[in-house]
Amino acid sequence: MANIQVPRDKPGSRAVTNTSTGSSVVGRVFVSLCLPDAAMLVSVVALFISLFLGDGPEKLFRDSDTGWHVRNGEAILAGKQLPPSDPYSFTKSGQVWFAWEWCADVAMGAVHGWNGLKGVALLYAVAGSAAVWVWFQLHWACGGNFFIACAMAAPMLTTLSLHWLARPHVFGWLLAVAALCLLERMRTVTLPLAVTVFGGSALWANTHGSFILLPLMAAAYACGAWLSGLLWDGPHRRPLPFLHFLLIAVAGTFVNPYGHQLHIHVFAYLSNGELLARIGEFQSFNFHAAGAGQVILTVALAMLAIPLTLGNRRADHFLLCCGVLVMSLRSARGLPLLGLLVLPLGNGAITAALRRWDVTAKLRRRLDTALAYSERFRALEVQCGGYAAGAAAVTLAFVLLQAPAIAAQTGFSPREFPVQASAAVEQLPVDARILAPDKYGGYLIYRFAGRRRVFFDGRSDFYGVGFMQDYIRLIEARPGWREQVSQFGFTHALLPNNYSLVDGLRHWGWQQIYRDGTATLLRRN
Repeated sequence: MANIQVPRDKPGSRAVTNTSTGSSVVGRVFVSLCLPDAAMLVSVVALFISLFLGDGPEKLFRDSDTGWHVRNGEAILAGKQLPPSDPYSFTKSGQVWFAWEWCADVAMGAVHGWNGLKGVALLYAVAGSAAVWVWFQLHWACGGNFFIACAMAAPMLTTLSLHWLARPHVFGWLLAVAALCLLERMRTVTLPLAVTVFGGSALWANTHGSFILLPLMAAAYACGAWLSGLLWDGPHRRPLPFLHFLLIAVAGTFVNPYGHQLHIHVFAYLSNGELLARIGEFQSFNFHAAGAGQVILTVALAMLAIPLTLGNRRADHFLLCCGVLVMSLRSARGLPLLGLLVLPLGNGAITAALRRWDVTAKLRRRLDTALAYSERFRALEVQCGGYAAGAAAVTLAFVLLQAPAIAAQTGFSPREFPVQASAAVEQLPVDARILAPDKYGGYLIYRFAGRRRVFFDGRSDFYGVGFMQDYIRLIEARPGWREQVSQFGFTHALLPNNYSLVDGLRHWGWQQIYRDGTATLLRRN
């Protein structure tokens, strides 16, 4: 029997193989953790833009509603219960109040207790940046082109900046784009997905009133799948999974302290045209404003996407794009959602249209080359993640916010709010009834931690349209304003210097006891 010699490894060869394999694994882990992809890179840029560009973290506090959200969150944490009635005004004191954004309030109260307004600024900068990261994932889910997604980032960030404030709707942005990404990738409803949808819906219903978007988006996908089957031959997504998604999402919204009363309240508020017509942020955007070019580009891209979605036989995308576009044209608050939800769908529609575009052979070759290059770039980029880089960016942002120069700029601007005047207000009797605009109300609640009751603040759903009408008549010094001053029993007035009511009160005999570059404080004789 012949001897069979089994080949043996050369000395050290196995060690070399194991070492090279180990190095390869380490390299892949390093790239995944430390080398940011486009989504992480743009998210980090958005984080630092929101915190440090222009007026710095001060611009996150352009709306004083942040003040009462913070104090309400602190009160909930201290008392371990939701406030059953209004604790902040002397005009509506004791009346039933729905603290329907209480989860966001608690988060704001917790980070404020940890790091003051610097923590609140970081919370909302990170939340908005996370929405930007998920925005890129939605592009990939829709089959979008890598370079088109990167080009769309600029108009998207501009539309976000219109309403990127330290207020709960930023959490609504994040949840909305995450839900749409989930709907786009979904093929059937599994148990883990059902639990995720139910829990996310419940969280959203306790965080911000935009929770109604979740069932509406699911309905658009269900109707779109049904319409696609009616309009076109070939394989289409089935509507039944989306109907299941819709039912689970609706069920989750009822897990809140107010039950179905929350739905009635939110619907009554959003359907009250007379009330919304008097709230600035619900008005249409002024496309003639300076710097509106990127916003116009966002709207134009959304309009381009609508016919292309039908060319791609995506009736669900068509319905969703039309709905969000109409909402954004009616209200400036809808423009950030247009950038977050519709631009990725538009990217997918544009990319699919470019692939099937019937053009000359020369142009076809160039298009195919460009599309193939984008796909190869995306295949390389998908290996990156940059999660450690993202964590490092958040840590760096936190450290920078602690710097004295930046910390001094964080919070309510003394050019917009009565920051200096509050020292004079503090000397007034605790039961003083101060006439101040809603712009000041949230700040005063924050400054005095709710100890000093206010006339009016940004909770327009609570005060109602009747109160709003009286308020506008009074603050604009229209006929009958003196009777209203007497009716409310004001003892003092804290008003912006440019309000005509300041001169009206002076002529009526009120005495000026303080004035700075922002506000005037008067006392009734």
